[in-house]
Amino acid sequence: MASVLASVPPGLGAADPIDALLSAHGLRRTAAARRVLGWLLAHPETSYTHAQLQVALTDDSLNEANGNAEPVTLDRVTLYRLIDRLTQVGLLLCRVDSQRVRRYQAMPASVHAAPHFECQSCHRDSPLAGALRANAEDLEKAAEMAMAALRALGYQDMHLDFAVRGVCVDCATVSPA
Repeated sequence: MASVLASVPPGLGAADPIDALLSAHGLRRTAAARRVLGWLLAHPETSYTHAQLQVALTDDSLNEANGNAEPVTLDRVTLYRLIDRLTQVGLLLCRVDSQRVRRYQAMPASVHAAPHFECQSCHRDSPLAGALRANAEDLEKAAEMAMAALRALGYQDMHLDFAVRGVCVDCATVSPA
């Protein structure tokens, strides 16, 4: 949860950090908003399509219904609108893969350069920060130079999404049946 929670202004994270994040970004603290943002923050390294997120939240809600927590049901349209609002205020990162499918995840704390690999076979999205650690400084400098050039041209509210697309090791080693 540390990714986006780092952006909670001091003094707002006292009671519930998710409520504080929603308030700090001008959003209503509804049960649905808390549920979606909380769930994505609990799974920061994974990106989800709208359909995958709806299934995951439904499955998780069923598990909670057996416990003592109040289940929150989200219809498709409500989830679309909520994801859109969370993305617009910068709490979620939206990526479009090679198949033009939108995938959402909690916004990493630093998105100046968020390198990731998208497999064109299984559509898995893997962070590359660890794999590119030796070159991370060069990548960060290149990202800052690109952002500075765009700011000089008047662009605002930007982040850089560095995506490498290809076939992952798992898919490449699978022999055809």
